[in-house]
Amino acid sequence: MAPKTDRRTQHSAESRRRILRAAAEISAERGYDGTSVALVTKRSGLPASSVYWHFGSKDELLAEVIEHSYREWLPDRPRWEPPEPGTDRIDHLRRALREAGQSFAERPEFMRLGLMLLLERRAEEPAARARFQRIREEMLAAMGEWWAAVLPPDLLERRPEVPALLARLNMAASDGLYAMSAAEPDTLDIDALQELLALALDSVADRLAREVAADL
Repeated sequence: MAPKTDRRTQHSAESRRRILRAAAEISAERGYDGTSVALVTKRSGLPASSVYWHFGSKDELLAEVIEHSYREWLPDRPRWEPPEPGTDRIDHLRRALREAGQSFAERPEFMRLGLMLLLERRAEEPAARARFQRIREEMLAAMGEWWAAVLPPDLLERRPEVPALLARLNMAASDGLYAMSAAEPDTLDIDALQELLALALDSVADRLAREVAADL
């Protein structure tokens, strides 16, 4: 017979998962403002006291929805480790962006809710928005480190800001592709667009490298 403390822990974890699942579904349907503790309790079948005990507030609950969704998405995220020696930059870039398109196919909650929050302006910044911004900084840092590893040394010396700029350009384009995939799920060829994005980013990097080489 399992100890009572183990049963309580399992019950608490299951309650937390039910609340997160309900909040994720409602926020996907109604957005940040349309999500309420009352709706979450109705959908999860748990009392409001359970929501507040686990999360403290609606804002902290939705921040945790973003965090939980992000952590679930991580195993499917594009890999931005530096390519193996002998691997062409464009081939590695194509693979990473193809993985990105595939990983966003299910439209994870952290992207859907996070992008909605980024477009809003509030007197007091929600914790959920801050959590999504931190996640984006993690993603930008990984992409920037990848570009720093594959760009020519002369370009990095003369234009040290280029890896971060290319990472932000990549993210800006990916945000647009994600929005289009949500609006046109049955007609958008995300793989073809990611292929064009890879070619565009690689061409920008080549152009910048040539400009620096011409000035040496």
